[in-house]
Amino acid sequence: MDAFTTGIMQRIRSTQYDLDRARESGDDFLVEVEQAELDDLRRLAAEHGVEVESVSRVA
Repeated sequence: MDAFTTGIMQRIRSTQYDLDRARESGDDFLVEVEQAELDDLRRLAAEHGVEVESVSRVA
């Protein structure tokens, strides 16, 4: 796995974790921010042929 793929997958995991925490805390603004970041990361990954469906969430 190359550095780009490793990095983007880590950023997706981290952002998903932050999104989950924002949802749990009820912070609607932060949910929107994290969701937008996650959408951008997934788009970027797709543009570079990185399969993100298999990225597991950070527990």
